[in-house]
Amino acid sequence: MSLVDWFEEKHRLKLLTTPKPKYPESDPSKGLWTQCDNCESMLYVRFLKQNQRICEECGYHLEMNSTERIELLIDPGTWYPMDEEMIPCDVLEFFDQQSYNDRLEENQVRTGLTDAVQTGIGQLNGITIALGVMDFQFMGGSMGSVVGEKLARLIEYATDNSLPLVIVCASGGARMQEGTLSLMQMAKIASVLQIHQVQKGLLYISILTYPTTGGVTASFGMLGDIIIAEPNAYIAFAGKRVIEQTLRQEVPDGFQVAESLFDHGLLDLIVPRAILKGVLGELFELYNAAPCKKNISKSI
Repeated sequence: MSLVDWFEEKHRLKLLTTPKPKYPESDPSKGLWTQCDNCESMLYVRFLKQNQRICEECGYHLEMNSTERIELLIDPGTWYPMDEEMIPCDVLEFFDQQSYNDRLEENQVRTGLTDAVQTGIGQLNGITIALGVMDFQFMGGSMGSVVGEKLARLIEYATDNSLPLVIVCASGGARMQEGTLSLMQMAKIASVLQIHQVQKGLLYISILTYPTTGGVTASFGMLGDIIIAEPNAYIAFAGKRVIEQTLRQEVPDGFQVAESLFDHGLLDLIVPRAILKGVLGELFELYNAAPCKKNISKSI
């Protein structure tokens, strides 16, 4: 039995024994028309979705939810999600303008997700990969305990089964409602990535989208063997205003977009969304054909 067949059977049995989540599937994009964030052109939502949420007028890459990204990258009928039953809890009993529990339930109902990341196994152009996709529409893609645990489990599964790993980042950083618990996820994910990349010699590709900031940038976002960004993606640790207030110096416009980071050597590639799947497929084919791959595995 192949790995995919085994995972499919496991997922089928899980569906038979696990009750369905109470949160309905929903589409956050409501209405017939939307406006481009860059050129302010009015765009027909139906055509925009067919165009992978790329503005027809200026080519700007608009925000994309995690389900759409999975459909963009994974071959139809080959996606098997992991750890869907994991739901965050309010350990600190955090309350600002509303309780953390109320915020969670509001976002779960609105997005149809249990937290700000989807993880699973699928095939990209026939190659089995482990994929994690963050969703900015769920509390700004913030990284809490569940996000960190789901990504850590995905990486461990990829390591145990010698699968290449892809994580699509879209996050405002650590989740303040979970305090230090959210910051601990940075070290946890980095530690399992070290085993995946260094000890096992397996491939990890990080894809940075608009926006990737805070603790995600400071940890697994920048730890990829290959770091790819979408055009004009906002990538930073702290925002422009925070940097200016801290350093008391004016920061030039555009220094935190993907093109500026690429010019300064922080990124490997800037790949438009329309050809991203093809580029990833070629990278995986090159990786599988690398003569040093087996030698690395044997030497460890």
